[in-house]
Amino acid sequence: MRFCSDCGTQLSPRALDGRPRSVCPSCGRIHYEQLKVGAGVLIERDGCLLLLRRAHPPFAGRWNLPAGYVEANESPRQAAVREAHEETGIEVEIVGLADVYYFADDPRGNGILIVYRGRAVGGALAPTAEARNPTYFPPSRLPSELSGGGHDQAILAWKSSHLNVKQS
Repeated sequence: MRFCSDCGTQLSPRALDGRPRSVCPSCGRIHYEQLKVGAGVLIERDGCLLLLRRAHPPFAGRWNLPAGYVEANESPRQAAVREAHEETGIEVEIVGLADVYYFADDPRGNGILIVYRGRAVGGALAPTAEARNPTYFPPSRLPSELSGGGHDQAILAWKSSHLNVKQS
């Protein structure tokens, strides 16, 4: 942000609380950088995880979970359900929270990806303009070209938990 959202004055850099901050020299408003919030869902079928190949940058051509940014008027849970349907055609029911992942590798900004466990309850799996090649992968055959933005962390955590279960 370059200008104050309260008065429109150009912001100036200043060290506050041991961190660089953008401060308005006119009204004193401090602009705090905030994380982007994404929500996604792990959808399994017969021990396999549904992944999608990204159609657009960043990470175009890489594999990720059905996911997207949380809109201002929805909860992360609602965003995960909406994104799953938009990107796969599948209607999902959230059955639990898997984990939350911090990421600093997305050129659009740092953020968190909230990942839920979901169950397909309707719809039909189909590619979309946003996400191509929807495919269920077993833990031993996941693709290596994973998206960043927390997706790689979530997918590898899922793989680790499922490979450990099969070896037990």
